[in-house]
Amino acid sequence: MSPSFTLRPYRTKDEDATIALWQRTWQQAYPSIDFAARVAWWRERWRDELVPNAAIVVAEQADVLIGFVTIDDSGYLDQLVVAPDHWGSTLGDALVDEAKRRSPERVTLLVNQDNARAIRFYGRNGFVHAGEDVNPTSGRPVLRMEWKGSSSLRGA
Repeated sequence: MSPSFTLRPYRTKDEDATIALWQRTWQQAYPSIDFAARVAWWRERWRDELVPNAAIVVAEQADVLIGFVTIDDSGYLDQLVVAPDHWGSTLGDALVDEAKRRSPERVTLLVNQDNARAIRFYGRNGFVHAGEDVNPTSGRPVLRMEWKGSSSLRGA
């Protein structure tokens, strides 16, 4: 059975929808934080850091953006965003698989230590704990997680 969404490369005209989805998703995950106050910062970071330095793949369903993933040339997955009404579906797995396809040797990421749902999700997708850190922007404790592709395991 084919998924009810399609993946495609990001286009500049997707900016407003990606920023809105990013905000809505984080607001759902952390309702006590005012993410509306961060929209200008997110937009600047999106334009200045992510768009020029990462491959961005978006997921659409019925012409509505429902998710996206960013992965840079080093294999760093900065953002994986899935619309809350698609949490628990195959969409997150498909976006992670796309990141792995684009970085088949290794994918690394940081995840908030208090985001148990995301940590379980990444664990189910083959990521392992690779250390701890502090998010330089929020000051929140984060876990470093890593996935190694089968070709990188052969050389180990």
